[in-house]
Amino acid sequence: MSGIQIRAWIGPLLVAASLAPATGAAQESRRRWDRMCQIREEKFDRILPEVMRENGIDMWVVAQKEGHADPLYEDLGRGYTGGIGYYVFTDRGGDRIERAALGITGPMLEQCPVYDKVDGEADLLAWVSARNPKRIGINTSDEIGAADGLTHTLYLHLQKTLGPAFAGRMVSAEKLVSDYRSRHVASEIVAFGEAGEWSRSIAERALSNEVITPNRTTLAEVAWWMWDQLLVHGLGSSFDMPSVYVTGPGGIEAMSNERIIRPGDLLVIDWGVGYLGFWTDMKRMAYVLKPGEQDAPAGIQHAFDRALEVRALIRRTARAGTTARDMLDRLNQAVAVTPGFGLMKVFNQPSADPGTTDVIIGCHSVGDLGHGSGPSMAFFNPLRLGFQIRPSNLFSIEFFAYTAAPEWGGRKVRIPLEDDAVVTERGVEWVYPVNRRILLVK
Repeated sequence: MSGIQIRAWIGPLLVAASLAPATGAAQESRRRWDRMCQIREEKFDRILPEVMRENGIDMWVVAQKEGHADPLYEDLGRGYTGGIGYYVFTDRGGDRIERAALGITGPMLEQCPVYDKVDGEADLLAWVSARNPKRIGINTSDEIGAADGLTHTLYLHLQKTLGPAFAGRMVSAEKLVSDYRSRHVASEIVAFGEAGEWSRSIAERALSNEVITPNRTTLAEVAWWMWDQLLVHGLGSSFDMPSVYVTGPGGIEAMSNERIIRPGDLLVIDWGVGYLGFWTDMKRMAYVLKPGEQDAPAGIQHAFDRALEVRALIRRTARAGTTARDMLDRLNQAVAVTPGFGLMKVFNQPSADPGTTDVIIGCHSVGDLGHGSGPSMAFFNPLRLGFQIRPSNLFSIEFFAYTAAPEWGGRKVRIPLEDDAVVTERGVEWVYPVNRRILLVK
């Protein structure tokens, strides 16, 4: 499909959306907001007390200023900050945490009645003095971006506002933020499953003849078509421009650019969508048939089937209840002892052994972000390897498997599989239909 064809197809949808009755648009906006309000209430009631107490923090202060919201802005209820404002959570005993929005107001914040106090005035010192907390958590972090919203100047402002006595009690809330965002209530799992359904259905449509005409359509046109779908459905993008690429014997040949899609190409989409405050990360793969072909070449299909075996192994092995590092060690050991499989020590550098399928695992946290804040069974998240896996944690079950194919002169086909799941005591449980086949483009 050419760029002109794409615009001709999507144009009427965009016009229709712009001309939709205002009441209908408001109803959808309110429906989504009501769901996010319910999630917030459940999180404040169920998750917040346990994570504050586990981390030994009896007051958590999230500070932000106009034009520079904290990464938790959506999680905590939005609102308008005229100068400097604070979301303040205090453990005063009992079964709930006191919640206040000081210097932050607005209808969207106030219409979700989860705060005990919403006040346009921001007398933080008086509020803190009346409660006399022992440890005040603030959003600073060495590794987790979502827990690092406090700017240097806001940090100095807090020190000055609270004075030496209380400023000396400030500690990093990095682990608290990770725990809060990565432990989930039931309504969050439902919302995340819907986000996953959006991401996989759009990706599967993109890798079809609905969008692709071989020898005419470019990788960029596919990516822009996907971006248009986000606009039409009111969705966000987990990683900016969708990654639509051709993979070959030398790895990624081209990505989301003007490269024309041709018969014989092995295509991959790597992306995620944002919906109701949740963000996915998943992949889909397609083969562009050559004239006379009905299926993907046998060697490529064999490589895909070997990757499915790895995913089944991960699904049998991964469990909540240990640190992410311990579980990654178990996954790697399970691969290492399985005949015909081997662990790849350096990413994208498979062994020369044609009889070995080389595997590297990176099952990272997902949900609150495309690359999430919680425990991560992935070598590229060293801090989060030490976090405990809890039953409601969401993971992107991601890995790469390299298997030799005769069609590629014995060189190895790189098969990346990635879909999102909740990990429980029972194991990996998918939240939407996962990738089970190579899609075909005629």
